[in-house]
Amino acid sequence: MRVDVLTIFPDYLAPLRLSLIGRAVEDGLVDLHVHDLRDWTTDKHRTVDDSPFGGGAGMLMRPEPWGAALDALLGGTGAKADRDVRVVVPTPSGERFTQRLAQELSRVPRLVFACGRYEGIDQRVLDDLGSRAPVTEISLGDFVVNGGEVAALAVVEAVARLLPGVIGNAESLVHESHADGLLEGPAYTKPPEWRGRPVPDVLLSGNHAQIERWRRDESLRRTATRRPDLLEAIDPADLDGADLAVLGELGWALEGGPAGGARLVRNAPPVAD
Repeated sequence: MRVDVLTIFPDYLAPLRLSLIGRAVEDGLVDLHVHDLRDWTTDKHRTVDDSPFGGGAGMLMRPEPWGAALDALLGGTGAKADRDVRVVVPTPSGERFTQRLAQELSRVPRLVFACGRYEGIDQRVLDDLGSRAPVTEISLGDFVVNGGEVAALAVVEAVARLLPGVIGNAESLVHESHADGLLEGPAYTKPPEWRGRPVPDVLLSGNHAQIERWRRDESLRRTATRRPDLLEAIDPADLDGADLAVLGELGWALEGGPAGGARLVRNAPPVAD
């Protein structure tokens, strides 16, 4: 996968050269290119922003440097739309970034990140981009930061770790939070007892079927307590009888049927652990 990041703060992306993602870059699994947007400015002050039409607080990023930079990366204004490229624009007004979207992006050969600053990027840049490549505007959550770089760091790491060969034990990707729509349950390592707190007996039993069932149950309990919205969105077809029994203890039940589309609903507050 090739990753291009356009920003006015190239040094902000230095962490992508560290840890597992940095190793993936060194090994050629990720072809990383960070570009300084100011290289496409034409005045001596290297200006990238101006006041917005119609007034209002703050400054807006001008379209000229963005247009020139994206022309250079995407092949010019007359270039045919490229479905092998996805332009990712971090913005508080974008769709919420999820593990499912990370999985979708991991299947795209090339990602181009447009990291805005100030009050964002002139809308005409995004409108022009839409005719040349698929554009995804994403948000990390319901909060605002100073620029798109922090989101680019998070998205690149979330996507790159899904690429074959980046994570040494690929099985770990199957059992982590959000991989199946649920949160991951608690985990334990040595010693078997610490400060009077023992590891749950089932994890020491050697019975792998019971261990997997316990982990699934704990995942369901944690999700019900911390992120009930995830349970409301889950497909009931992915739940077995044991799952439904655990959720029933927590106040959840199936509503509707095959014709109307069954879904999980909470009938009572979750029972405290």
